[in-house]
Amino acid sequence: MSSHHIVREGQEPALIIANGLPCSNELLSQLLEWSPHIVVLDGALNKVLDLGVKFDVVLGDFDHQSIQEVQSVLPPHSRLIHLPDQNKTDLEKGIEYLMKEGYSAVNIVWATGKRSDHFINNIAILARYQNEITMTMLDDYSKIYPIFSGFKKFYAANSNISLIPLNKVEGLVTSNLVWNCNNLTIEFPHQTSSSNKVLNDGVVSVEYHSGLLLMMECLD
Repeated sequence: MSSHHIVREGQEPALIIANGLPCSNELLSQLLEWSPHIVVLDGALNKVLDLGVKFDVVLGDFDHQSIQEVQSVLPPHSRLIHLPDQNKTDLEKGIEYLMKEGYSAVNIVWATGKRSDHFINNIAILARYQNEITMTMLDDYSKIYPIFSGFKKFYAANSNISLIPLNKVEGLVTSNLVWNCNNLTIEFPHQTSSSNKVLNDGVVSVEYHSGLLLMMECLD
């Protein structure tokens, strides 16, 4: 499995491969096909090498293996970035690295499943950087990303979506959902707008006054 890197830098989102539960080869191949820059977090390195994925950078604190061990297996076209700061997770470091490299968007895979504490923190990271870079977290069953007021997107009827607040979201108004919100206040963990469905083929719109809000597009 590889990425042919025919996409010009900046045209498509970069890709971060984290160290959660691996997704299907089909999804990973689709993302690799259109990713101009691929970053592997150090905990996922051995699995990525086993899959034969071509990547540009492996990045992290390398607290489970020595730099010398990593360099000995690193493909010649890839480079190692050692970031030992323990006050940030490797996913945060990967996102900040891409921001410094000038990327405006990133897809993130292998960031869900396995360690629940890591998964919850990874969700929080989506909100933490939402004003600085466009982020989408994907696995075989869901697509998760922060949205701003004024969000509009076309969906097929009966598509499953959830609007999950990460704090207090006030004045929530939606359209074209089976259960629309009309000036609703939702606040985690007390109330969310989960397991909703798209009413008709067409655009779903979301507006709100304040707060941090995630869109989750989910497959059964």
